[in-house]
Formats: sequence, structure tokens, C-alpha cells
Amino acid sequence: MNDTHERVNRRLQQLAAAAEPTFWGFLGCEFVAMKDGIVTIALEAKSHHLNPIGIVHGGVLSSLLDNAMGIVIMTARPEDKVVTTNLNVHFVAPLYEGRLTVTAELIHQSRKMITAQGRVMDRDGNLGTMGTGTFRVI
Repeated sequence: MNDTHERVNRRLQQLAAAAEPTFWGFLGCEFVAMKDGIVTIALEAKSHHLNPIGIVHGGVLSSLLDNAMGIVIMTARPEDKVVTTNLNVHFVAPLYEGRLTVTAELIHQSRKMITAQGRVMDRDGNLGTMGTGTFRVI
């Protein structure tokens, strides 16, 4: 394992531990993996994640995308603090109770702005939500 990979893994472990008592932990998010610049997180969607018509609430899906893309950004710029400035979400198919997997990757960065994209899939690999996020280095 090279030094950069080790440093990224150590940073991800620190982020996961720090996030547990925050909204991340409240939602029930879990870090799954980071490989080849793609972060994967997951959520076991339960009844309290649903809206009144029985599908996963759009706010939950938006939060999942924001969390996954945020992790990608934080690993790309570990010495910087970043905040979301824009989140663009497309709800392409309903998602239901069960395991949801979210992947995110960096698509562009400059000195002060970074953009990522992400996807939320159901347990069968069907796309439910996709989006992009722009983050500002502060």
C-alpha cells in the first residue's frame, strides 16, 4: 500500500468517526469503500426514511448525495475546509426500503471550487437518483 493510499484511508476513518454523532449518523449512513477515486457509502432505508407515499424521501436522497460527494471532495483536498454551494438532484425512479448504495466521484476542481457527481442505486443496481454538487474551498 503506498503512502498516499494509506493517508487517504486514515483520513476516511477519521471522517467516519467524527461524523457518527452528526447528521450522517442520524441518517444511518455507512462508509463502504473508496477505490480509484470513487467513494461508496450506503444506507439501509427504513420506514422512517420514507415519505407518506412509501418511497424514500427526496431529502434523504439529497443528503446521501451531498454526503458521498462531500467525502470525495474532502479526500481530494484534505487540508482544506469545504462547503456545499450548489446541489443539483435528479429523481429518476422511486426508491424503497432496503439497502441503497451511493457512489460519488470528482469531476472538476479549481483553486476555490470543486465539482463532483453521484448516483443512488437500489439493492438491485437500479438508478434512482443522480446529481452533481459544487463545493467552495473556504
